[in-house]
Amino acid sequence: MRKTLATGLTAGVLFAAAAAVMPATAATAASGDATLSVLHAVPAVTVDVYLDGKRALDDFKPGTLAGPMMVPAGAHSIAITASDATDASKPIIGPVDVTLQAGANYTAVAHDKTDGSPTATLFTNDTSATRAGQGRLIVRHVAAAPAVDVLAGGKAVVSNLSNPDEQALELPAGTVSASVAATGTTDPVIGPADVAVTAGADTIVYAWGSLDDKTLALATQTISNLGGTPNGVPAGNAGLVATNRVDSAPLIGGAAALAAAVAVGAVVLRRRHLATADRRADSGR
Repeated sequence: MRKTLATGLTAGVLFAAAAAVMPATAATAASGDATLSVLHAVPAVTVDVYLDGKRALDDFKPGTLAGPMMVPAGAHSIAITASDATDASKPIIGPVDVTLQAGANYTAVAHDKTDGSPTATLFTNDTSATRAGQGRLIVRHVAAAPAVDVLAGGKAVVSNLSNPDEQALELPAGTVSASVAATGTTDPVIGPADVAVTAGADTIVYAWGSLDDKTLALATQTISNLGGTPNGVPAGNAGLVATNRVDSAPLIGGAAALAAAVAVGAVVLRRRHLATADRRADSGR
């Protein structure tokens, strides 16, 4: 049966711990921050994610996307540990060093290499405008599997895509029925699944999991309101694979950050109100 690609992502991830480290506000974005999302694509392993030695994600489950969050531009260290770790001294992946550019948009993906060993890839998301009536479909191969073809209408629209590469297509808005098959074949190993291509938006599809372990799955990331200049600049080093393209969409993390901002704003307004009342009381004495 067909399944909707959006179900490939598990809701319920929050960035509460990361909020203090990576506050998501328009003001900080304007002052030279980068946008970062994180996808956990290592099957059957719950992890913690550390940014610059501080835990940013706790009990991060496979198939889950967190973010986007604002991170100060510049050099950072990312480490991925077991979920019961108390610090980042014994990471499963990393630590790896990355350099984020101001105004750029990134997705860091923890995933398996083709041989099944864990790694991480930093994708630079393309936030350039699409043509009128067009949407951008990006396919990223981050699974422990050989090269694949992406099929639409029984024909390969993306061919010989290897881990951890990606390919982008600009298509008319609409719904595409797509499946993933080993290169040169048409027998799906994932799908078919319906992909919604939205005008003025990026739909990023991740093929992740393990072919041998029969855990192959799809995850999606969506970016709306595309515009501005391309941010497709390769970035990352010290073991974090540098690739290029695509942007991320607000999930539960964005809602949690908004709720936190509202709560903080209420506290600030309350404190200001009390301070004003105290000053008035003092002046009346």
